[in-house]
Amino acid sequence: MAADPNCIFCKIAAGQIPAKKVYEDNEIIAFHDIHPWAPVHILLIPKQHIESMVDVTEADAALLGRMMAISPRLLRDLGVTNGFRHVVNTGRDGLQEVMHLHVHAMGGPRPWLKG
Repeated sequence: MAADPNCIFCKIAAGQIPAKKVYEDNEIIAFHDIHPWAPVHILLIPKQHIESMVDVTEADAALLGRMMAISPRLLRDLGVTNGFRHVVNTGRDGLQEVMHLHVHAMGGPRPWLKG
């Protein structure tokens, strides 16, 4: 599995940096965002280093589909019962801060810090 030794999310996936995990399997890890925009704000990342949506290929379809399919259950387990939001920022102009593909899954009572 490809990793970038300078990527903070690759280091979290490898267990080199701690994170408040809510899910992990062989391909995906989900953890709480350290700067949440909503009462519940988790990030889902592939363990494989994919820089952004620009780098996704058809071969990644099942992985991305699983990330989206897992997130509703994780949010429900974290107490989100009245809707949620997914955000995938892509590239610098798309406000992507960490250059490792990640899905923001957010929910909880309004108002939220952002969005």
